[in-house]
Amino acid sequence: MEVRSIYKYARISAFKVREVTREIQGLPVSAALDILAFTPKKAAFLINKTLKSAIANAENNANLKADGLVVKEAVVGEGPTFKRMMTRARGSGSRVLKRTSHIRIVLTDEKPEKKQTAGQETEEKSSAATERKPKKTKKTAKAAKK
Repeated sequence: MEVRSIYKYARISAFKVREVTREIQGLPVSAALDILAFTPKKAAFLINKTLKSAIANAENNANLKADGLVVKEAVVGEGPTFKRMMTRARGSGSRVLKRTSHIRIVLTDEKPEKKQTAGQETEEKSSAATERKPKKTKKTAKAAKK
């Protein structure tokens, strides 16, 4: 079963929050809370607040235990941008954009699938790589003529 929590209109840029949400996707809730507790960023505090809200939703509304929950999805979207003015030299002004974001966290009680790391290759990919013929370059063409 899936449970979600949304933090709307967070006063931080979505770009800054995405950096932290990438770290917790696919992790068990306990590991995600540990990572957020030791991440020295404002975004980590806001995500931690949202994650705790999602855990409370799971326990109270769906009767799920927090031990078996996994962060299935942690998505950050852009919210509305506040436009403000800042005074500049010679009586002019410039625009200051104060960005907001919407943080959505989805928890599930299903076990996560194992991700394939960069070092592991499937048999299909490795066999296809060995069947390819090397491309002829100028150097190999000259060597073949001699």
